[in-house]
Amino acid sequence: MAAYRSRIADDASPSGKRTGGETLGRLLAVVVASAMVIAACSSGDDGAADRQSKSVAAGDDDESDGGGPAPSEDDAAAGQTDPDFDYGAVDYEAEPVDSALLGNRSNPGFPPPVIEPALIRSGGVPPDGIPPIDDPQFVAVAEADFVGDVEAVISVEVGGEARAYPIQILIWHEIVNDEFGDMPVAVTYCPLCNSALAFDRRVGSRTLDFGTSGELYQSALVMYDRQTGSLWAHFTGQGLVGHYAGAELAFIPAQTISFAQFREAHPEGLVLTQETGASRPYGQNPYPGYDFEESDPIGAFFNGEIDRTLPAKARIVGVSDELGSVAVRLEDLQAQPVIQITDGGRNLVVLHRSGLASALDSAQVDGGRDVGQTGVFVAEGPDGTALTFTADGDEFVDDQTGSTWNVVGQAIDGPLAGESLTAVTHLDTFWFAWATYRPDTVVIQP
Repeated sequence: MAAYRSRIADDASPSGKRTGGETLGRLLAVVVASAMVIAACSSGDDGAADRQSKSVAAGDDDESDGGGPAPSEDDAAAGQTDPDFDYGAVDYEAEPVDSALLGNRSNPGFPPPVIEPALIRSGGVPPDGIPPIDDPQFVAVAEADFVGDVEAVISVEVGGEARAYPIQILIWHEIVNDEFGDMPVAVTYCPLCNSALAFDRRVGSRTLDFGTSGELYQSALVMYDRQTGSLWAHFTGQGLVGHYAGAELAFIPAQTISFAQFREAHPEGLVLTQETGASRPYGQNPYPGYDFEESDPIGAFFNGEIDRTLPAKARIVGVSDELGSVAVRLEDLQAQPVIQITDGGRNLVVLHRSGLASALDSAQVDGGRDVGQTGVFVAEGPDGTALTFTADGDEFVDDQTGSTWNVVGQAIDGPLAGESLTAVTHLDTFWFAWATYRPDTVVIQP
């Protein structure tokens, strides 16, 4: 891949000819489509596999969403289809009138769609062609010998119980429908955006089960719920089309960290196993080289202009709250492992330490370059006292008490040992995705 990247760089040109990023994008379209064919074939749906094979054979540059001509860039920039509609007044408890998954997406019984339905593009597989995990099986940390130390896992902690969801598994399934006690949780990962998020699966009186729709919005996973057939944006947890258009899932803080860090922080934690009910080459990355920073997202899956404030695939840490959205570039955190965010009156701290392999770089999930791991927390001690931090090797020391903290926000030494910082929902992702879904973002300069 290194030699190929050198050749791509040499191919870049300011003229009207194809640039290296465009060339890599076309190559990756084939890689992604091929991976999706494998997923469909492995699912046992021979008809679906045949349909996807024909789709790939037809060409990876097709800009159509399979339901008509591709939207114009003006259409792509359009937001809510009815910006004056009050989604807060919708009776989501009512019985659904139709499914938006394969049915009529403009059913008058639905609330107005949040986006133009034509902007949702086929990803090349049928619903659940990438099969979600509905019966997750776990083992104790000490038994999870199939996960490497530097491998990425999604760490979720609810009610004092911590679980790790290895990316080597989520990269092939994208959704896990799980439960922590009486809390139903969806843990989700979209490899095309390198985004890991967890949600409470309850909306009103309903508990929803999520599947993969086989479609994408702005190159990000579109989920559907099996109870109503509504389509949901994984990236924001918002209902896009159907019965739940305009509804929002509640986020649960999730952190992408190395397995070694999870094991150290949660020695009694549980790890999702490869016993998924599906046969996949776990440990292999079907998107090798996808996170090459100078490349663009796959054109067939993205509409409109890419925000060029940063390179499209620049890795960032994003936070979105009632004050707006902010982003910190990963390369800034690598140079300065502690960055305080006070923008808009916030008092947050972003921490970074090494030891996490990029899951999207090498052919093996544990073979990628070290991109490090991050955490975002309210910068306050247990009594509400504001804290500031200084990096000390792979750990952090607060200037007020001299306590030592790790990247998951645990005080491991000093006067506050045993305490934890309040985690803030954040996202380690690519700039193109964050800027598209959070266009009001302010990039924090250290």
